[in-house]
Amino acid sequence: MAERVIEVDGIELCTEAFGDPSDPPVLLVMGTGASMLWWEEGFCRMLSEDGRFVIRYDHRDTGRSVTYEPGRPGYNGADLVGDAARVLDAHEIRAAHVVGVSAGGALAQLLALDHADRVLSLVLISTSAAVPTDRELPPPTEEFTRFVSSAQIDWSDADSVIEYQVAYARVLAGDRRPFDEAAARSLVRRDIERARDFAAARNHDSLPEGELPREPLSSIAVPTLVIHGTADPLFPLRHGEALAELIPGGRLLTVEGAGHGVDRADWPTIVPAILAHTAGPRSSRSAPGG
Repeated sequence: MAERVIEVDGIELCTEAFGDPSDPPVLLVMGTGASMLWWEEGFCRMLSEDGRFVIRYDHRDTGRSVTYEPGRPGYNGADLVGDAARVLDAHEIRAAHVVGVSAGGALAQLLALDHADRVLSLVLISTSAAVPTDRELPPPTEEFTRFVSSAQIDWSDADSVIEYQVAYARVLAGDRRPFDEAAARSLVRRDIERARDFAAARNHDSLPEGELPREPLSSIAVPTLVIHGTADPLFPLRHGEALAELIPGGRLLTVEGAGHGVDRADWPTIVPAILAHTAGPRSSRSAPGG
C-alpha cells in the first residue's frame, strides 16, 4: 500500500501499511525524532510476507506528518502515545501487536499502560523502562555522551544535519561491528528530503511529558518480548534485562554485538522472533465502537 495521511482528532499523521489487512496487525513505533523510514521497507515486507499486517507511521514533526514551528511544539509526550492509538483507529483496528524501538519502546509501554485494550503484545527493542523503577541502570557509554555533548549542527542546513545524523548513527551502532556508512547516508538523505520540515524533529528533544500513566510496569499484562543488543551505547544491556524482569512473563532476546536500533544484519534474528511472538488471533479488525 502507498503512504497515506490520516486525520484523527484533527491531527494529520502519515502512515503506510504492508500485507493483508486480515492478518494479525503489527504496529511499528519508531523512536522520537525519527520518521517511519527507519523501519526500513525491507524489514516491513519480511514481516508482511510471513502473514502480518504491518503499519508504520511518522511521528508528529517527522516525515510527512503534521509539523510545528521548531522550538514550539504544540503537543507533549502523552500526545505521542495517543497518536499510536489514533493510527489504529484510522486503520479500524481494535488492538495490535506493538513493536517499539528506542523511545518508541517507551511509547509502546505507555500505550500498554494507558490503553491496555489496544495492545495484544509488546516487542521492546533497544529501550528502557518508561516509568520510574528502583533498578540501578547504567548510563550511556562515554563515547556516546562525548558525541552528544560536542556535536555541532546547523539545523537550517540540510547538509549539516545529514552529517550529524550519519555520525550519530555510527555512534549508535556500537563499536563491535563495521558501520555501513553508505546505507546510513542514503537513509538519512531520503529522510530529510521527504520531511515537511526536517528542523522540526528537534522538538522531540524538549517535550513535556504530559499526563502519562504512573502504574508500575508490573501491571502490564500482555506477552512481552525484549530484544536488546549487547553493544548498545545508549541503553547498555542491563536496561533490557531489567525490562524483562519488571514486566510479568517478559522474555529477553539478546543480540550479540548489536548496537542501538534495528540493524539490517540482525533482521534474520529479529524478524523470526517477532513473527513467533505475534502469532495469534486474527480477530482485531474493528475499532472501538465499530
